Amino acid sequence: MDNPAKQRIKQEYKQVVAIGGGHGLGRVLSSLSFLGSRLTGIVATTDNGGSTGRLREDQDCIAWGDLRNCLTQLAPKPSIGSLLFEYRFNAESELDGHNLGNLILMALDQLCVRPLEAINLIRGLLKIKSKIIPMSEEPTHLVAHSACGDRVFGELNVDSMSQTPISMTLEPEVEATCEATNVVKNADLIIIGPGSFLTSIMPPLLMPELGKAIQDSNAKLIYIDNIGQEAAPAGNISLEQRIAWCEKLIGLKKIDQIICHESVSCDDERIVRYALKNQFNPALHDKEALIKAIADI
Repeated sequence: MDNPAKQRIKQEYKQVVAIGGGHGLGRVLSSLSFLGSRLTGIVATTDNGGSTGRLREDQDCIAWGDLRNCLTQLAPKPSIGSLLFEYRFNAESELDGHNLGNLILMALDQLCVRPLEAINLIRGLLKIKSKIIPMSEEPTHLVAHSACGDRVFGELNVDSMSQTPISMTLEPEVEATCEATNVVKNADLIIIGPGSFLTSIMPPLLMPELGKAIQDSNAKLIYIDNIGQEAAPAGNISLEQRIAWCEKLIGLKKIDQIICHESVSCDDERIVRYALKNQFNPALHDKEALIKAIADI
């Protein structure tokens, strides 16, 4: 039988949407996977590093890495399908470092009309009930603008900036996936974060259609903060500033609650603090603690 926290979430919310990217979004989706088809992840597609970056440079495609990670987090385990999907080549050839899941998604994308169709085929193969939607089905890159007028192109370069950017944009400007905006409009709980603030949380929110969909939704909106401080430049942005950035992009709608680790120091009355660290890996959010926090608020 489900624990009380899971039961409360099931009773309270018919449609839950989590927005972000990287391992943070994957952790949230994995924690809430008991919701099945009532859970949707909207995933950033601007990564340009590693296997994903090499495929993007060669094929001019969207970034598959975060999408693959979210699918893997949701896939029932253990299974041959999930093991194959996460397999990474280690050989002295052009395949070295490539992830098989990225290659499969890219190949299916070339066989399908839309990237979302490729994702849904993998969901079917891996028996994943929750939905995964790319923030956009058009390739785009993250661009940061500094106070001195510099323009920094691509996630890898943004992550290595010495100064905190004053603004972010997408280049080229792309439209949000229509399925993403529709599910956001009809959600009754929207979760932003955790994850790298500049390179996982910002990209989806930079699309006006998605920000407008959040603004038009009647959903409760919560922000889940990271456990530890990020490396520069995101680490120089305070929690208050991060909330302000998010709220500027989503317009009139305000974040209702902010879930933080118990050690966070901030006076915002919307903050609720929990012991969120996983005991086996303190860098990760504990799944049961996340479930309890979401249920309580």
